[in-house]
Amino acid sequence: MAARGDFALLRSLLNIARLGVKELRSLRSDPVLVFLIVYAFSFGIYEVATGVKFEVSNASVAIIDEDRSPLSRQIAAALLPPYFQYAEQIGAEGADEALDAGDYVFILDIPPHFERDLLSGKTPTLQLNVDATAMSMAGTGASYIQSIVTEEVTRSLRTTGKTTKAEAELVARALFNPNLDSVPFTSVMEVINNITLLSVILAGAALIREREHGTLEHLLVMPVTAIEIMSSKLWANGLVIVMAATLSLILVVEGVLGVRTSGSLALFIAGALLYQFSVTALGILLATFTNSMAQYGLLVMPVLILMQLLSGSSTPLESMPVWLQNTMQISPSTHFVAFSQAILYRDAGVAIIWPQLAIMAGIGAVFFFIALARFRRAILRG
Repeated sequence: MAARGDFALLRSLLNIARLGVKELRSLRSDPVLVFLIVYAFSFGIYEVATGVKFEVSNASVAIIDEDRSPLSRQIAAALLPPYFQYAEQIGAEGADEALDAGDYVFILDIPPHFERDLLSGKTPTLQLNVDATAMSMAGTGASYIQSIVTEEVTRSLRTTGKTTKAEAELVARALFNPNLDSVPFTSVMEVINNITLLSVILAGAALIREREHGTLEHLLVMPVTAIEIMSSKLWANGLVIVMAATLSLILVVEGVLGVRTSGSLALFIAGALLYQFSVTALGILLATFTNSMAQYGLLVMPVLILMQLLSGSSTPLESMPVWLQNTMQISPSTHFVAFSQAILYRDAGVAIIWPQLAIMAGIGAVFFFIALARFRRAILRG
């Protein structure tokens, strides 16, 4: 009996392997999907990493200089690239129109007698007008300008022998990204997002392709089971995505962009393989609700948008409402983002990331068995 059971297991594994090879050949014969994979993990990563900026970069700024003093000119001269464009002098009467037209992100108004009042011990006030529709740089840029003005005022007072009021000094230490550069963040997170995107698309498209081409009926007359068909699609598509993501990290993120990842690449690959189990099972589960690729595209689009935007890869999970944070715990992407950030940014080990691995495995098992049950029913209906 034991030998018969071992033989049945070996035959099942061989079936899964052969069906997976068939899946790889089918994917290779689809030039659109092959191009999508290559583009997403090469040019797609580079374009997003170099084009999306979270820090202040090349912000337009204008100065309303009503003081015309050496200090006001020092402040204007201190606003320099690459954070700001060279400051332009405008009149107070054109400030509102300039903001309405979107000509400037920042307009700094230096009042009359600013330097004289400062030297006489008064505390004059500057006004900074910000176009907050440029949300990515409005808040950070305002703090940059405040720091620049404070530094120039302090330097000017020191040269005249004046002193400023004693204030607490804040020393900031940026860990894991000391230059506060957005490229290391956006490049790695784009790899993570593309893993999710393509895993769901490829797994679901593989099942729908079988149905549309009529090859699913061919599989039904073969001595294979539903779990073997599903497992073959999981390992084949998952292997392609993990290999593409690994090459992207090595060749594009580290090679072309010069971003150095901190943690173990082998540990990341192991977690990515486990994540593939959950997210490809989700793709097959979604595919069981549709009958064509068009329907699948309409169904999967909002799911992917929610998984990417609310997983913590774009904005911190802690900034979301508590109920939404709790809801997103059922998404494997939330735990994979936390897992990837811990390893690739902070060099975390198994002792730290094992909860994410366990949760991804649990969510994947739930998706897999639900998808398997629906897939079996679809076969019986067929």
